Amino acid sequence: MAADGMTLAGGTGASARPRGRAQGGLSIVVPLFNEAANLAALHARLAEVARRLKATRGLATEVVYVDDGSRDATLAQARALPAHGFDVQVISLSRNFGKEAALVAGLDHARLGALLFMDGDGQHPPDLVERLVGHWLDDGYDVVYTAKAHRESEPWLRRFGVKVFYSLINWGARQKIPEDAGDFRLLSPRAAAALRQLPERNRFFKGLASWIGFRQIRVDYEPAERIHGSTTWNLYSLIGLSIEGLTSFSVAPLRMASLLGLLLATGAFIFGLQILIETFVFGQSVPGYPSLVVGLMVLGGVQLIMIGIMGEYIGKILSELKARPVYFVAEHTLKTAEGAGATEGEPAQSAAE
Repeated sequence: MAADGMTLAGGTGASARPRGRAQGGLSIVVPLFNEAANLAALHARLAEVARRLKATRGLATEVVYVDDGSRDATLAQARALPAHGFDVQVISLSRNFGKEAALVAGLDHARLGALLFMDGDGQHPPDLVERLVGHWLDDGYDVVYTAKAHRESEPWLRRFGVKVFYSLINWGARQKIPEDAGDFRLLSPRAAAALRQLPERNRFFKGLASWIGFRQIRVDYEPAERIHGSTTWNLYSLIGLSIEGLTSFSVAPLRMASLLGLLLATGAFIFGLQILIETFVFGQSVPGYPSLVVGLMVLGGVQLIMIGIMGEYIGKILSELKARPVYFVAEHTLKTAEGAGATEGEPAQSAAE
């Protein structure tokens, strides 16, 4: 693991110490929400990937399933999964805390060195894991993130919304978030350690994984089709996630509000000059009622928008000051590869333990 604390320049030496880096192992964190129908197939594919990594790389692997308050049989399915060739942790949260909280739970409970985050719906292809591991072990990258190769199949409104979101969140940012990057990514031991040091409770993993720096590389991929069920992400939840990401990671909305106020003030000044010129130079009487109503409505709407933006940030400040745990664990079981029948249960505990 000492190699992960060193700066790797170029290709020389980057592939000379892969086995030293591999000794820490790899924890695969999979958040789950109502994925009972997909879980068995995903676990079988991960088991095959783990066997290949062990045979070709000597890389020990564990899978950390985090059940985020599922309402179907996801937890029961996860408990029954075998631990053939790798350890299996199952963490059941006390309720649905959201995907970001589930990722934090997996980050906290992962026992091996490197981390890999992937979704439980099967759209993140497990076959790509070996390529991500290769960039880490052979090329010396600390963060290997994936991004959709294209979005042609998505509605144009969603593509436009994604463009606007990344333009806003990267506006003025020193460390920009790669466009179309997802949560499917691998972090080296030192990158995972850096992520654990971040104290905030309102987390936006896509932004934080980019913000920590280190050597990063992008890998494009084609998302697979869901085998069963449908996505729980709708327009409302995507808008909520976008607002959460913007207010948790960027001050761009506050800058937009300031610029909008400046723009309106400039427009009001110009309009006032126009009224003075028309009155004193041309002697024209400017109707007052329509312009007054329109002006009041515009100013009132802009002020409400600005108050709402400030309210979002104040809410984030309040959440951080309360310092509530990000999640609570209702149940935690561990199956080891050597003794697949051994399990350990833990009482409800918080992320602050």
